[in-house]
Amino acid sequence: MKLSRRSFVGGALAAPLLAKPGFGQARGSVLRVIPHADLKNIDPIWTTAYISRNHGYMVYDTLFAMDKDLKPQPQMVDKWETSADGKTWTFVLRDGLSFHDGKPVTAEDCAASLIRWGKRDAMGQLMFTAVENVSGRDARTLEIKLTRPYGLLIDSIAKISSNVPFIMPKAVAETDPFKQIESAVGSGPFIFRKEQWVPGSKVVYEKFKDYVPRKEATSGAAGAKIAKVDRVEWLYIPDAMTKVAALNNGEADWWENPPADVWPVLAANPDVTVARVDPLSAPIMTRFNHTQPPFDNPKMRQAVLSVVDQGDFLAALAGEEQNWERCASFFTCGTPMANEAGSAILSGKRDFDKAKKMIAEAGYKGERVVVMDAVDQPVAHTQALVVSDLLKKLGINVDLQAMDWGQLVTRRASKEPIDKGGYNIFATGWVGADLLDPVLNLPLKTNGDGAWFGWPKDDKIEALRVQWLKAATLDERKKLAAQIQERAFEVVPYLPTGQWKPKTAYRKNLKGVIQAPAYLMWNVEKV
Repeated sequence: MKLSRRSFVGGALAAPLLAKPGFGQARGSVLRVIPHADLKNIDPIWTTAYISRNHGYMVYDTLFAMDKDLKPQPQMVDKWETSADGKTWTFVLRDGLSFHDGKPVTAEDCAASLIRWGKRDAMGQLMFTAVENVSGRDARTLEIKLTRPYGLLIDSIAKISSNVPFIMPKAVAETDPFKQIESAVGSGPFIFRKEQWVPGSKVVYEKFKDYVPRKEATSGAAGAKIAKVDRVEWLYIPDAMTKVAALNNGEADWWENPPADVWPVLAANPDVTVARVDPLSAPIMTRFNHTQPPFDNPKMRQAVLSVVDQGDFLAALAGEEQNWERCASFFTCGTPMANEAGSAILSGKRDFDKAKKMIAEAGYKGERVVVMDAVDQPVAHTQALVVSDLLKKLGINVDLQAMDWGQLVTRRASKEPIDKGGYNIFATGWVGADLLDPVLNLPLKTNGDGAWFGWPKDDKIEALRVQWLKAATLDERKKLAAQIQERAFEVVPYLPTGQWKPKTAYRKNLKGVIQAPAYLMWNVEKV
């Protein structure tokens, strides 16, 4: 896989970045960021794509937010209280909240935003099983009435990663959650300049001068959100070596996700910092489409799982073993719910002959299998190459289809057969905070059409997830997490392919880069 990784970051050094069309040299305090993907969708509720989540953090605010220790803290909320029976929660919004169009943020805006989020997000869906009503008691007071006490309510609305319960204007939040919004009017620290957005090239944000930050110190996604630059530009550059040149030459200030191949090159520049910003390792996975043959058959999924060596996937992505770790769990390793129950199939000796026999028993007859390959994303690209190689060794007819990440994110929503634009497999990665437990772990959800892309269905996992939610003690939850994992290794909603330790790179004149699972651009200044 080394050749594939080299080809990903190879190519001749391009002409200076700012000489290219679409990269204007704006004056003033401008933070130029090379994001991990092209922004093609501005609705962070409709999609879980991290580029849309990061866009959401630029533009929107949240009722609560997770601090650097992943503890929920009030953000748009000033004070709150719970009734004696635990079934009525009231939240009073803090002073000074306004949308970018000058209108005040109201409790009705918050209610509509939570309702829309709750129809798409896995944690939100579970929360709403206990919700009777969400409404504005008055302009500044949000009320949530429950049918039963729900201990994870604050944790749910403080969720730090996809999908984040961002607050939108009521008229926007009332959009069908299964349709994309077109507006990006928020109340966050930056304004999205939609008229300057050039898909495939540049995204522009400007400081929202009327934003009133909290008085607490910045901590993770919580505390003061102070825009310390006048303008942020996201510069989408497909070629990795062009990105290296841009950062090294000072034509860009921050590259969100350089591949491991170029970390030494960037670190050799005395003006560049290469560092981790997320203390948790990042799980990666390869996802099956459970609605289409041949992987609608669990025996096919088990056959592939039985020959997976996480080391192949991780070395292809991140090179030296110091940059990654094996993880025989469906939950982020190194965190409380991680366990090894049922993992013998993953950690045992690979037997290709036995796997081929399972494939024959499943009735596979050489049908074409489409693997989507996002060539501009190292996490997706390297895994697509490795899994394609595995499938070929098993005698499976692989059709590896190259595309960019934006195309993959759009296409993965299709349930059509492959001859009508559908697919069988795609690969992706998550921040560790997204896979901590059975509620947060969105790809572990197995309620068919209501599940994440790939749409696995298993009633047993769903029943165990509900039990986990209601468990009273940590020990009970750990036992249930182990039972869920045992079943997951039988059902195989996805291939858990390990964890790696991604790094970011930025010019040393940037100060205030935030330690968090998401890339947050307030508090960052150029000195």
